[in-house]
Amino acid sequence: MGTGNMGAGLRHLAGMRRVRALAVAVTGAGAVAAVIGLAIPAGASQVAARPAAVKGAEHFQLITTSATSNTLAVVSYGVDTMAGTDHEGNSNTDTATDTLVYPKGTFKVTHTGPQTFKVNSKTCFFSAPSKGTIKISGGTGAYKGISGKGTYSASVIGILAKTKTGACNENANPVAFQEVINASATVTLP
Repeated sequence: MGTGNMGAGLRHLAGMRRVRALAVAVTGAGAVAAVIGLAIPAGASQVAARPAAVKGAEHFQLITTSATSNTLAVVSYGVDTMAGTDHEGNSNTDTATDTLVYPKGTFKVTHTGPQTFKVNSKTCFFSAPSKGTIKISGGTGAYKGISGKGTYSASVIGILAKTKTGACNENANPVAFQEVINASATVTLP
């Protein structure tokens, strides 16, 4: 499979997927915050009730078959197990920030890493793998003060639509699309 000349439309679609990896990493931190909030006894002062910081590994997985949606479902496990939604940020650069939304709050995941695009000009199959780092910050609600760092790996594959002449149309939505993102981070919740 040779490297194709990717059109702006396909670059944007593949770039959006890379952003999702970052969102996955942030998911686990929110779960940690939820667990901490459950341990405050009635009548305790705020100073005495604040538990010690929780730190641990959190793993995330995102999967989608939509090339056009800016949101993805996220499942995280490790320090806590939870489900939420990743809202993608700007994905046209090697660094982007997503917002992960959970029932008890939100946090940001900034991911950085290059993406390689390859297109088979005969079959119109494309792939856009990506690996990089993530940073977790900007928590609200139960995740206020969350922080963390980790890595992600993303696999984006699909089949481009063809023009009337049979050429691959890199500016149209793909006829098939799959993205799988896995991330792990060490998170701290004060």
